[in-house]
Amino acid sequence: MTDPRLGCGAMIIHDGKLLLLRRLRAPEAGCWGLPGGKVDAFETMPAAVAREVLEETGLVIHHPTLLCVVDQIDRAASTHWVAPVYTVSGFTGQPVLQEPHKHSGLDWFPLEALPAPLTHATTVAVAALRAKADG
Repeated sequence: MTDPRLGCGAMIIHDGKLLLLRRLRAPEAGCWGLPGGKVDAFETMPAAVAREVLEETGLVIHHPTLLCVVDQIDRAASTHWVAPVYTVSGFTGQPVLQEPHKHSGLDWFPLEALPAPLTHATTVAVAALRAKADG
């Protein structure tokens, strides 16, 4: 097994809808997931999530707030990702699919009618958001 790797994700919600991307590559190819990705060396978590969202969607995000931390452990593949997920209270721009070699779709979905399948991180983050709303 390799050492755990560090990722990040953003729950961008606008008018009750969540912005999701459909993955083309493994892991979880074909699944809908949050914008995000790998954290670079010496990069703060908020800077990483802002960079990844900009690279993938063209959006400039404002005020990311930590929602939860996702452990994505796949023993069969010998991988372990740790990914803080942030909620985003505001953004500038209109989302555009910036990396068609990595994603085959980008769309807003009502929180009550999310597409399937979802990535593991997205499933965990949606559950954390619902728990927070109920709490």
